[in-house]
Amino acid sequence: MTSQNSSFTQRYQPYIFDQYRQPDSQWETSSTTSPPTVPARGIKRNTPSEVTRPYEESSWMIPQDLPHQMDNNVLNECSLMLRTQNNMNVSPEGGNIKNQIITSEHDVNVNRLQSPLRINSKYTTTPWFHGKISREEAEALLRPRTDGLFLVRESTNFPGDYTLCVCFQTKVEHYRVKSHGSKLTIDDEEYFDNLEELIEHYKNDADGLCTKLVNALPKESDTSKALVKSSSKESDDLCVIPEHDLVVCEPIGKGEFCEVMLGKWKSQKVAVKVLKDSSEAEAILMKSLHHENLVNLLGIVRKKDQIYLVTEYMSKGSLVDYLRSRGRLHVSKKDQINFAFDTCSGMEYLEKMHVVHRDLAARNVLIAENGRAKVSDFGLARNEKNATSESAKLPIKWTAPEALKYNKFSNKSDMWSFGILLWEIYSFGRVPYPRIPLADVVRHVENGYKMEAPEGCPKEIYPIMRQAWDFYPEKRPNFHEVKIKLAQLKQQT
Repeated sequence: MTSQNSSFTQRYQPYIFDQYRQPDSQWETSSTTSPPTVPARGIKRNTPSEVTRPYEESSWMIPQDLPHQMDNNVLNECSLMLRTQNNMNVSPEGGNIKNQIITSEHDVNVNRLQSPLRINSKYTTTPWFHGKISREEAEALLRPRTDGLFLVRESTNFPGDYTLCVCFQTKVEHYRVKSHGSKLTIDDEEYFDNLEELIEHYKNDADGLCTKLVNALPKESDTSKALVKSSSKESDDLCVIPEHDLVVCEPIGKGEFCEVMLGKWKSQKVAVKVLKDSSEAEAILMKSLHHENLVNLLGIVRKKDQIYLVTEYMSKGSLVDYLRSRGRLHVSKKDQINFAFDTCSGMEYLEKMHVVHRDLAARNVLIAENGRAKVSDFGLARNEKNATSESAKLPIKWTAPEALKYNKFSNKSDMWSFGILLWEIYSFGRVPYPRIPLADVVRHVENGYKMEAPEGCPKEIYPIMRQAWDFYPEKRPNFHEVKIKLAQLKQQT
Protein backbone atom coordinates (compact mmCIF):
# COMPACT_ATOMS: atom_id res chain seq x y z
CA MET A 1 0.00 0.00 0.00
CA THR A 2 1.37 3.38 -0.93
CA SER A 3 0.88 6.16 1.62
CA GLN A 4 0.89 9.90 1.28
CA ASN A 5 2.36 12.90 3.10
CA SER A 6 0.73 16.24 3.79
CA SER A 7 1.39 19.72 5.12
CA PHE A 8 -1.25 20.64 7.66
CA THR A 9 -2.43 24.22 8.00
CA GLN A 10 -4.71 23.28 10.86
CA ARG A 11 -4.80 20.49 13.40
CA TYR A 12 -6.95 18.34 11.15
CA GLN A 13 -8.71 18.81 7.86
CA PRO A 14 -12.10 17.83 6.47
CA TYR A 15 -12.16 14.73 4.35
CA ILE A 16 -13.54 14.65 0.84
CA PHE A 17 -15.21 11.49 -0.40
CA ASP A 18 -16.46 11.75 -3.94
CA GLN A 19 -15.95 8.76 -6.21
CA TYR A 20 -12.40 8.79 -7.56
CA ARG A 21 -11.84 12.34 -6.34
CA GLN A 22 -9.58 13.89 -3.76
CA PRO A 23 -8.92 17.52 -2.87
CA ASP A 24 -6.35 19.30 -4.97
CA SER A 25 -2.88 19.07 -3.47
CA GLN A 26 -4.15 17.50 -0.26
CA TRP A 27 -2.23 14.25 -0.76
CA GLU A 28 0.92 13.66 -2.76
CA THR A 29 2.38 10.27 -3.51
CA SER A 30 5.64 9.33 -1.89
CA SER A 31 7.99 6.41 -1.73
CA THR A 32 7.87 6.24 2.07
CA THR A 33 5.88 3.55 3.83
CA SER A 34 4.16 5.76 6.45
CA PRO A 35 0.59 7.02 6.18
CA PRO A 36 -0.18 10.68 7.00
CA THR A 37 -0.52 11.21 10.74
CA VAL A 38 -2.31 14.00 12.59
CA PRO A 39 0.15 16.00 14.71
CA ALA A 40 -0.36 16.41 18.43
CA ARG A 41 -2.70 19.15 19.68
CA GLY A 42 -1.37 22.61 18.94
CA ILE A 43 1.47 21.38 16.71
CA LYS A 44 1.47 22.31 13.02
CA ARG A 45 3.69 19.94 11.10
CA ASN A 46 5.74 21.41 8.27
CA THR A 47 7.68 18.35 7.18
CA PRO A 48 6.61 14.72 6.96
CA SER A 49 9.53 13.63 9.11
CA GLU A 50 8.39 15.50 12.19
CA VAL A 51 5.68 13.02 13.11
CA THR A 52 5.66 9.51 11.68
CA ARG A 53 4.13 6.20 12.53
CA PRO A 54 5.32 2.90 11.04
CA TYR A 55 2.65 1.00 9.25
CA GLU A 56 2.49 -2.49 7.85
CA GLU A 57 -0.29 -4.52 6.42
CA SER A 58 -0.66 -7.28 8.97
CA SER A 59 -2.26 -10.64 8.79
CA TRP A 60 -4.36 -9.87 11.86
CA MET A 61 -6.44 -7.31 10.01
CA ILE A 62 -10.09 -8.27 9.77
CA PRO A 63 -10.84 -10.44 6.71
CA GLN A 64 -13.19 -9.19 4.02
CA ASP A 65 -15.49 -12.18 4.46
CA LEU A 66 -16.31 -11.36 8.08
CA PRO A 67 -19.74 -12.87 8.81
CA HIS A 68 -22.51 -10.31 9.05
CA GLN A 69 -23.85 -12.09 12.11
CA MET A 70 -20.77 -11.27 14.21
CA ASP A 71 -21.75 -9.84 17.56
CA ASN A 72 -21.57 -6.03 17.78
CA ASN A 73 -19.44 -6.26 20.92
CA VAL A 74 -16.79 -8.16 18.99
CA LEU A 75 -16.90 -5.50 16.28
CA ASN A 76 -16.45 -2.82 18.91
CA GLU A 77 -13.38 -4.56 20.34
CA CYS A 78 -11.92 -5.05 16.87
CA SER A 79 -12.53 -1.41 16.10
CA LEU A 80 -10.57 -0.30 19.17
CA MET A 81 -7.65 -2.64 18.37
CA LEU A 82 -7.36 -1.81 14.71
CA ARG A 83 -8.00 1.94 14.62
CA THR A 84 -4.74 3.87 14.33
CA GLN A 85 -4.23 7.19 16.05
CA ASN A 86 -5.21 9.38 13.12
CA ASN A 87 -7.69 7.08 11.34
CA MET A 88 -7.34 9.19 8.20
CA ASN A 89 -9.37 8.34 5.13
CA VAL A 90 -8.34 8.88 1.53
CA SER A 91 -10.00 8.48 -1.82
CA PRO A 92 -8.28 7.19 -4.96
CA GLU A 93 -8.05 9.47 -7.96
CA GLY A 94 -6.97 8.14 -11.34
CA GLY A 95 -3.55 6.51 -11.02
CA ASN A 96 -2.09 8.79 -8.36
CA ILE A 97 -2.62 6.27 -5.58
CA LYS A 98 -1.67 2.70 -6.33
CA ASN A 99 -2.41 -0.64 -4.75
CA GLN A 100 -5.35 0.64 -2.68
CA ILE A 101 -7.80 -1.95 -1.39
CA ILE A 102 -11.36 -0.67 -1.86
CA THR A 103 -13.59 -1.75 1.03
CA SER A 104 -16.77 -0.03 -0.14
CA GLU A 105 -18.23 1.14 -3.38
CA HIS A 106 -16.77 4.62 -3.13
CA ASP A 107 -13.81 5.01 -0.85
CA VAL A 108 -10.89 3.57 1.05
CA ASN A 109 -10.40 3.34 4.79
CA VAL A 110 -6.74 2.96 5.68
CA ASN A 111 -7.77 0.71 8.59
CA ARG A 112 -10.15 -1.32 6.44
CA LEU A 113 -12.71 -1.63 9.25
CA GLN A 114 -16.10 -0.02 9.35
CA SER A 115 -17.39 1.38 12.60
CA PRO A 116 -20.18 -0.62 14.28
CA LEU A 117 -23.47 0.13 12.58
CA ARG A 118 -25.96 2.16 14.61
CA ILE A 119 -29.58 1.77 13.58
CA ASN A 120 -32.51 4.12 14.30
CA SER A 121 -30.41 7.07 15.36
CA LYS A 122 -31.62 8.87 18.47
CA TYR A 123 -30.84 12.18 16.77
CA THR A 124 -33.67 12.00 14.24
CA THR A 125 -35.75 14.48 16.27
CA THR A 126 -33.02 17.12 16.49
CA PRO A 127 -33.37 20.00 13.98
CA TRP A 128 -29.79 19.86 12.69
CA PHE A 129 -29.70 16.11 11.99
CA HIS A 130 -30.66 15.37 8.38
CA GLY A 131 -30.28 11.61 8.42
CA LYS A 132 -28.98 9.64 5.48
CA ILE A 133 -28.44 12.28 2.80
CA SER A 134 -25.55 12.38 0.34
CA ARG A 135 -22.67 14.82 0.24
CA GLU A 136 -24.21 16.53 -2.78
CA GLU A 137 -27.61 16.87 -1.09
CA ALA A 138 -25.99 18.42 1.99
CA GLU A 139 -24.13 20.98 -0.12
CA ALA A 140 -27.33 21.85 -1.97
CA LEU A 141 -29.18 22.42 1.31
CA LEU A 142 -26.49 24.57 2.93
CA ARG A 143 -27.40 27.91 1.37
CA PRO A 144 -26.71 30.77 1.63
CA ARG A 145 -23.23 29.65 2.64
CA THR A 146 -22.64 31.92 5.58
CA ASP A 147 -19.64 31.01 7.73
CA GLY A 148 -20.64 28.61 10.49
CA LEU A 149 -23.89 27.32 8.96
CA PHE A 150 -23.90 23.56 9.56
CA LEU A 151 -25.81 20.30 9.56
CA VAL A 152 -25.09 16.70 10.59
CA ARG A 153 -25.79 13.69 8.40
CA GLU A 154 -25.14 9.96 8.48
CA SER A 155 -21.88 9.02 6.82
CA THR A 156 -22.51 7.33 3.50
CA ASN A 157 -18.93 6.08 3.28
CA PHE A 158 -18.63 4.71 6.84
CA PRO A 159 -21.98 3.30 8.05
CA GLY A 160 -22.50 4.00 11.73
CA ASP A 161 -20.44 7.19 11.70
CA TYR A 162 -21.66 10.75 11.15
CA THR A 163 -20.50 13.68 9.04
CA LEU A 164 -20.44 17.29 10.22
CA CYS A 165 -20.91 19.64 7.23
CA VAL A 166 -19.82 23.25 7.83
CA CYS A 167 -19.93 26.31 5.56
CA PHE A 168 -16.77 28.41 5.36
CA GLN A 169 -15.76 30.97 2.73
CA THR A 170 -18.56 29.92 0.33
CA LYS A 171 -17.51 26.24 0.50
CA VAL A 172 -18.73 23.27 2.52
CA GLU A 173 -16.23 21.30 4.58
CA HIS A 174 -17.09 17.72 5.62
CA TYR A 175 -15.73 16.29 8.88
CA ARG A 176 -16.09 12.64 9.78
CA VAL A 177 -17.40 12.07 13.30
CA LYS A 178 -16.02 8.69 14.34
CA SER A 179 -17.22 6.36 17.07
CA HIS A 180 -14.55 5.27 19.53
CA GLY A 181 -16.18 2.75 21.80
CA SER A 182 -19.10 4.63 23.31
CA LYS A 183 -17.57 8.04 22.53
CA LEU A 184 -17.59 10.29 19.45
CA THR A 185 -14.60 12.21 18.12
CA ILE A 186 -13.40 14.13 15.09
CA ASP A 187 -9.71 14.46 15.90
CA ASP A 188 -8.99 11.52 18.25
CA GLU A 189 -8.18 14.07 20.97
CA GLU A 190 -11.53 15.47 22.12
CA TYR A 191 -14.14 12.83 22.98
CA PHE A 192 -17.86 13.35 23.55
CA ASP A 193 -20.71 11.22 24.86
CA ASN A 194 -23.10 12.33 22.12
CA LEU A 195 -23.52 14.66 19.15
CA GLU A 196 -25.17 17.37 21.25
CA GLU A 197 -22.04 17.70 23.39
CA LEU A 198 -19.81 17.69 20.30
CA ILE A 199 -21.80 20.43 18.60
CA GLU A 200 -21.95 22.55 21.75
CA HIS A 201 -18.15 22.29 22.06
CA TYR A 202 -17.52 23.46 18.50
CA LYS A 203 -20.06 26.25 18.87
CA ASN A 204 -17.91 27.70 21.63
CA ASP A 205 -14.53 27.03 20.01
CA ALA A 206 -13.51 26.12 16.46
CA ASP A 207 -10.74 24.00 18.05
CA GLY A 208 -9.26 22.95 14.73
CA LEU A 209 -12.35 23.19 12.53
CA CYS A 210 -12.41 25.71 9.71
CA THR A 211 -14.74 27.91 11.81
CA LYS A 212 -16.94 27.82 14.89
CA LEU A 213 -20.42 26.39 14.43
CA VAL A 214 -22.89 29.30 14.36
CA ASN A 215 -26.30 28.38 12.95
CA ALA A 216 -27.80 24.94 12.43
CA LEU A 217 -29.72 24.29 9.23
CA PRO A 218 -32.94 22.58 10.36
CA LYS A 219 -34.84 20.02 8.36
CA GLU A 220 -37.37 21.68 6.07
CA SER A 221 -40.22 19.73 7.60
CA ASP A 222 -39.55 20.87 11.17
CA THR A 223 -41.28 24.23 10.97
CA SER A 224 -44.28 22.97 9.02
CA LYS A 225 -44.78 20.12 11.50
CA ALA A 226 -44.67 22.58 14.36
CA LEU A 227 -47.21 24.87 12.72
CA VAL A 228 -49.63 22.09 11.83
CA LYS A 229 -49.51 20.38 15.24
CA SER A 230 -49.87 22.96 17.97
CA SER A 231 -50.37 20.15 20.48
CA SER A 232 -47.28 18.21 19.36
CA LYS A 233 -44.20 17.41 21.41
CA GLU A 234 -42.53 20.60 20.21
CA SER A 235 -45.14 22.65 22.09
CA ASP A 236 -44.25 20.81 25.27
CA ASP A 237 -40.70 22.11 24.91
CA LEU A 238 -41.89 25.71 25.20
CA CYS A 239 -40.87 27.54 28.34
CA VAL A 240 -44.14 27.69 30.26
CA ILE A 241 -44.28 30.58 32.73
CA PRO A 242 -46.60 30.13 35.73
CA GLU A 243 -49.35 32.73 35.58
CA HIS A 244 -48.61 33.98 39.08
CA ASP A 245 -44.97 34.74 38.12
CA LEU A 246 -46.03 37.26 35.48
CA VAL A 247 -47.31 40.74 36.34
CA VAL A 248 -49.30 42.31 33.48
CA CYS A 249 -49.36 46.12 33.47
CA GLU A 250 -50.65 48.74 31.03
CA PRO A 251 -51.26 48.23 27.29
CA ILE A 252 -48.50 49.37 24.94
CA GLY A 253 -49.92 48.32 21.57
CA LYS A 254 -52.82 46.74 19.73
CA GLY A 255 -53.02 44.76 16.50
CA GLU A 256 -55.53 42.92 14.35
CA PHE A 257 -55.15 39.64 16.21
CA CYS A 258 -53.73 40.59 19.58
CA GLU A 259 -53.14 43.17 22.27
CA VAL A 260 -49.66 43.92 23.61
CA MET A 261 -49.16 44.73 27.30
CA LEU A 262 -46.19 45.78 29.37
CA GLY A 263 -45.30 43.12 31.92
CA LYS A 264 -42.80 42.17 34.60
CA TRP A 265 -41.20 38.76 34.95
CA LYS A 266 -38.17 37.91 37.06
CA SER A 267 -37.71 41.60 37.90
CA GLN A 268 -37.38 42.59 34.25
CA LYS A 269 -39.67 44.37 31.84
CA VAL A 270 -41.22 42.14 29.19
CA ALA A 271 -43.79 42.50 26.43
CA VAL A 272 -46.88 40.34 26.79
CA LYS A 273 -48.75 39.53 23.60
CA VAL A 274 -52.32 38.52 24.44
CA LEU A 275 -53.57 36.35 21.58
CA LYS A 276 -57.23 36.45 20.67
CA ASP A 277 -57.25 32.70 19.97
CA SER A 278 -55.67 29.82 21.86
CA SER A 279 -53.34 28.62 19.08
CA GLU A 280 -49.69 28.15 20.01
CA ALA A 281 -48.47 28.07 16.39
CA GLU A 282 -46.79 31.48 16.62
CA ALA A 283 -45.01 30.51 19.83
CA ILE A 284 -43.78 27.22 18.37
CA LEU A 285 -42.42 29.00 15.32
CA MET A 286 -40.70 31.71 17.40
CA LYS A 287 -39.12 29.04 19.61
CA SER A 288 -37.35 27.60 16.58
CA LEU A 289 -35.96 30.97 15.41
CA HIS A 290 -32.92 32.57 17.02
CA HIS A 291 -31.29 35.66 15.55
CA GLU A 292 -30.09 39.00 16.89
CA ASN A 293 -32.49 40.83 14.56
CA LEU A 294 -35.60 38.86 15.54
CA VAL A 295 -37.58 39.59 18.70
CA ASN A 296 -36.80 36.82 21.21
CA LEU A 297 -39.53 34.66 22.75
CA LEU A 298 -39.00 34.17 26.50
CA GLY A 299 -41.93 31.86 27.19
CA ILE A 300 -45.71 31.44 27.21
CA VAL A 301 -48.47 31.58 29.78
CA ARG A 302 -51.28 29.10 29.20
CA LYS A 303 -54.66 30.29 30.42
CA LYS A 304 -58.00 28.58 30.03
CA ASP A 305 -59.07 30.37 26.86
CA GLN A 306 -56.01 32.48 26.06
CA ILE A 307 -52.32 32.28 25.35
CA TYR A 308 -49.83 34.93 26.45
CA LEU A 309 -46.59 35.20 24.49
CA VAL A 310 -43.86 36.71 26.67
CA THR A 311 -41.11 38.36 24.61
CA GLU A 312 -38.21 40.70 25.24
CA TYR A 313 -39.25 44.30 25.81
CA MET A 314 -38.25 46.70 23.04
CA SER A 315 -38.15 50.02 24.84
CA LYS A 316 -38.20 52.36 21.82
CA GLY A 317 -41.33 50.91 20.26
CA SER A 318 -42.14 50.24 16.64
CA LEU A 319 -39.99 51.53 13.79
CA VAL A 320 -42.85 53.47 12.21
CA ASP A 321 -43.63 55.30 15.48
CA TYR A 322 -39.93 55.92 16.05
CA LEU A 323 -39.55 57.52 12.60
CA ARG A 324 -42.69 59.63 12.89
CA SER A 325 -42.05 60.89 16.41
CA ARG A 326 -38.42 61.89 15.86
CA GLY A 327 -38.47 62.94 12.21
CA ARG A 328 -35.67 64.37 10.13
CA LEU A 329 -34.19 66.38 13.00
CA HIS A 330 -33.32 63.33 15.11
CA VAL A 331 -33.15 60.36 12.71
CA SER A 332 -29.84 60.49 10.83
CA LYS A 333 -28.76 58.82 7.60
CA LYS A 334 -26.73 56.44 9.73
CA ASP A 335 -29.83 55.51 11.74
CA GLN A 336 -31.77 54.84 8.54
CA ILE A 337 -29.18 52.56 6.97
CA ASN A 338 -28.80 50.73 10.30
CA PHE A 339 -32.56 50.11 10.48
CA ALA A 340 -32.57 48.87 6.88
CA PHE A 341 -29.56 46.60 7.39
CA ASP A 342 -30.84 45.14 10.68
CA THR A 343 -34.25 44.35 9.19
CA CYS A 344 -32.68 42.78 6.10
CA SER A 345 -30.43 40.64 8.31
CA GLY A 346 -33.42 39.29 10.20
CA MET A 347 -35.27 38.61 6.96
CA GLU A 348 -32.23 36.91 5.45
CA TYR A 349 -32.29 34.51 8.39
CA LEU A 350 -36.00 33.79 7.85
CA GLU A 351 -35.27 33.21 4.16
CA LYS A 352 -32.57 30.72 5.07
CA MET A 353 -34.97 28.97 7.46
CA HIS A 354 -37.64 28.78 4.71
CA VAL A 355 -40.04 30.93 6.73
CA VAL A 356 -42.28 33.51 5.02
CA HIS A 357 -43.26 36.43 7.28
CA ARG A 358 -46.25 37.64 5.18
CA ASP A 359 -46.69 40.85 7.21
CA LEU A 360 -43.41 42.73 6.98
CA ALA A 361 -43.85 46.47 7.57
CA ALA A 362 -42.30 49.22 9.69
CA ARG A 363 -45.07 48.74 12.27
CA ASN A 364 -43.85 45.14 12.80
CA VAL A 365 -40.19 46.07 13.30
CA LEU A 366 -39.29 47.05 16.88
CA ILE A 367 -36.38 49.13 18.18
CA ALA A 368 -34.36 48.03 21.22
CA GLU A 369 -32.81 50.36 23.78
CA ASN A 370 -29.45 50.17 21.96
CA GLY A 371 -31.10 51.20 18.66
CA ARG A 372 -31.05 47.75 17.05
CA ALA A 373 -34.03 46.92 14.85
CA LYS A 374 -35.69 43.51 15.21
CA VAL A 375 -38.41 41.88 13.14
CA SER A 376 -41.47 40.91 15.19
CA ASP A 377 -45.09 39.78 14.89
CA PHE A 378 -45.00 36.27 13.44
CA GLY A 379 -48.75 35.79 13.63
CA LEU A 380 -49.05 35.38 9.84
CA ALA A 381 -45.65 33.71 9.33
CA ARG A 382 -45.66 30.30 7.67
CA ASN A 383 -43.29 27.69 6.39
CA GLU A 384 -42.50 28.41 2.73
CA LYS A 385 -44.23 25.22 1.58
CA ASN A 386 -47.42 26.07 3.48
CA ALA A 387 -47.50 29.82 2.85
CA THR A 388 -50.40 29.53 0.39
CA SER A 389 -52.50 27.18 2.47
CA GLU A 390 -54.71 29.76 4.11
CA SER A 391 -55.92 33.28 3.58
CA ALA A 392 -55.94 36.17 6.02
CA LYS A 393 -56.78 39.84 6.15
CA LEU A 394 -53.81 41.28 4.28
CA PRO A 395 -52.29 44.78 4.32
CA ILE A 396 -52.87 45.77 0.68
CA LYS A 397 -50.19 48.46 0.42
CA TRP A 398 -47.45 46.15 1.70
CA THR A 399 -48.44 42.90 -0.04
CA ALA A 400 -47.03 41.69 -3.36
CA PRO A 401 -49.48 41.48 -6.31
CA GLU A 402 -49.18 37.68 -6.71
CA ALA A 403 -50.02 37.28 -3.00
CA LEU A 404 -53.06 39.54 -3.24
CA LYS A 405 -54.39 37.98 -6.42
CA TYR A 406 -53.43 34.31 -6.06
CA ASN A 407 -52.62 34.03 -2.32
CA LYS A 408 -49.12 33.02 -3.42
CA PHE A 409 -46.60 33.93 -0.70
CA SER A 410 -42.86 33.35 -0.73
CA ASN A 411 -39.63 34.98 0.38
CA LYS A 412 -39.94 36.98 -2.86
CA SER A 413 -43.28 38.41 -1.70
CA ASP A 414 -41.52 39.31 1.55
CA MET A 415 -38.93 41.11 -0.57
CA TRP A 416 -41.71 43.23 -2.13
CA SER A 417 -42.82 44.17 1.41
CA PHE A 418 -39.21 44.98 2.32
CA GLY A 419 -39.11 47.45 -0.58
CA ILE A 420 -42.17 49.18 0.91
CA LEU A 421 -40.49 49.16 4.32
CA LEU A 422 -37.40 50.83 2.83
CA TRP A 423 -39.69 53.52 1.43
CA GLU A 424 -41.18 53.96 4.93
CA ILE A 425 -37.72 54.36 6.46
CA TYR A 426 -36.60 57.03 4.00
CA SER A 427 -39.94 58.87 4.07
CA PHE A 428 -39.77 58.98 7.89
CA GLY A 429 -42.83 56.83 8.39
CA ARG A 430 -45.25 58.11 5.75
CA VAL A 431 -48.06 55.84 4.58
CA PRO A 432 -47.13 54.21 1.24
CA TYR A 433 -48.81 55.24 -2.02
CA PRO A 434 -49.71 58.75 -0.85
CA ARG A 435 -52.58 60.43 -2.70
CA ILE A 436 -53.72 57.10 -4.19
CA PRO A 437 -56.99 55.73 -2.71
CA LEU A 438 -56.62 52.27 -1.19
CA ALA A 439 -59.14 50.81 -3.65
CA ASP A 440 -56.98 51.93 -6.58
CA VAL A 441 -53.60 50.71 -5.33
CA VAL A 442 -53.86 47.21 -6.82
CA ARG A 443 -54.91 48.52 -10.22
CA HIS A 444 -52.00 51.00 -10.28
CA VAL A 445 -49.51 48.28 -9.31
CA GLU A 446 -50.81 45.87 -11.95
CA ASN A 447 -50.37 48.63 -14.53
CA GLY A 448 -46.69 48.93 -13.57
CA TYR A 449 -46.84 51.91 -11.20
CA LYS A 450 -43.93 52.28 -8.74
CA MET A 451 -43.69 54.93 -6.06
CA GLU A 452 -41.16 57.69 -6.55
CA ALA A 453 -38.16 57.99 -4.26
CA PRO A 454 -38.87 59.80 -0.98
CA GLU A 455 -37.36 63.25 -0.59
CA GLY A 456 -33.70 62.97 0.43
CA CYS A 457 -33.50 59.23 -0.29
CA PRO A 458 -29.90 58.21 -1.19
CA LYS A 459 -29.47 57.45 -4.88
CA GLU A 460 -28.12 53.97 -4.03
CA ILE A 461 -31.23 53.00 -2.05
CA TYR A 462 -33.99 53.75 -4.55
CA PRO A 463 -32.83 51.14 -7.13
CA ILE A 464 -33.11 48.48 -4.39
CA MET A 465 -36.73 49.52 -3.84
CA ARG A 466 -37.53 49.32 -7.56
CA GLN A 467 -35.91 45.88 -7.88
CA ALA A 468 -37.95 44.67 -4.92
CA TRP A 469 -41.12 45.89 -6.69
CA ASP A 470 -40.56 43.97 -9.89
CA PHE A 471 -43.91 42.54 -10.96
CA TYR A 472 -42.31 39.13 -11.57
CA PRO A 473 -41.20 37.48 -8.29
CA GLU A 474 -38.28 35.59 -9.88
CA LYS A 475 -36.71 38.89 -10.96
CA ARG A 476 -36.64 40.30 -7.44
CA PRO A 477 -33.38 39.94 -5.48
CA ASN A 478 -33.15 37.74 -2.41
CA PHE A 479 -32.39 39.08 1.06
CA HIS A 480 -28.81 37.83 1.01
CA GLU A 481 -28.05 39.88 -2.11
CA VAL A 482 -29.71 43.01 -0.69
CA LYS A 483 -27.91 42.59 2.62
CA ILE A 484 -24.54 42.69 0.82
CA LYS A 485 -25.49 45.97 -0.87
CA LEU A 486 -26.75 47.49 2.36
CA ALA A 487 -23.59 46.42 4.19
CA GLN A 488 -21.49 48.32 1.65
CA LEU A 489 -23.68 51.41 2.02
CA LYS A 490 -23.51 51.10 5.79
CA GLN A 491 -19.72 51.27 5.69
CA GLN A 492 -19.86 54.33 3.45
CA THR A 493 -22.41 56.20 5.59
